[in-house]
Amino acid sequence: MMKKISFLCLIALLTACATVPITGRRQMSLFPESQMIATSLTQYDSFLKENKLSGDEEQSEMVKRVGKRISEVVEIFMKDNGMADRVADFAWEFNLVEDDTPNAWCMPGGKVVFYTGILPYTQTEAGLAVVMGHEIAHAIARHGNERMSQQMGIQALGTGLSMALNEKPAETQQIWMTAFGAVSNVGVMLPFSRSHETEADKMGLIFMAMAGYDPAVAVDFWKRMGESGGQKPPEFLSTHPADDTRVQNLQAFLPEAMKYYKK
Repeated sequence: MMKKISFLCLIALLTACATVPITGRRQMSLFPESQMIATSLTQYDSFLKENKLSGDEEQSEMVKRVGKRISEVVEIFMKDNGMADRVADFAWEFNLVEDDTPNAWCMPGGKVVFYTGILPYTQTEAGLAVVMGHEIAHAIARHGNERMSQQMGIQALGTGLSMALNEKPAETQQIWMTAFGAVSNVGVMLPFSRSHETEADKMGLIFMAMAGYDPAVAVDFWKRMGESGGQKPPEFLSTHPADDTRVQNLQAFLPEAMKYYKK
């Protein structure tokens, strides 16, 4: 019996591999993306009910405008490169919530939330595009599925997310929100998450460039974020590469991103 289970697990792992767009990295995602998106809708709706949307119409509109602009070019890019299935079930939505935390995140299916606390660091529409491109990249790369797969393990294959939510709703919800950067204190996930952040940085630069935003703005944005933390980095930086490393990586990525930039 154990050999049979091990064999089935091996088959599941082999068939769960996919390739991340742009970077070409092989990844393992144990959960069907349709299930991830369905769960995302539930968690996203719950979050919005528990948090207050910003009353600043100008700022809220900017978040929606930048999100729409980048998501549209990303969908075109995915279609042109034979990866339209990655966004086939996306229903993009962009919201700004009242929260002083410098944070933003994107769930499967294109549900994006910005916190008002990050706007002093983005400063401009192009600065906001840095974060938007980065968060959309997480969704396109399906990083959340990888994080959930790592946290919940192979045993979840037999039950799936829906049953896990029914049997252990609080625990599963915590894992879910952590996987998408909606909470801090991610502990043992840090090394794994940093590799995702670097990948999202690269993809995000290209996505914002495609939408007509100067990717060079990203360097100054991340420098501002790095200088804001003092002894304890802000939540948005808790799983991110060291400041100097991130800036060096961004500068190395810029020549490639600039190929996509059209003013």
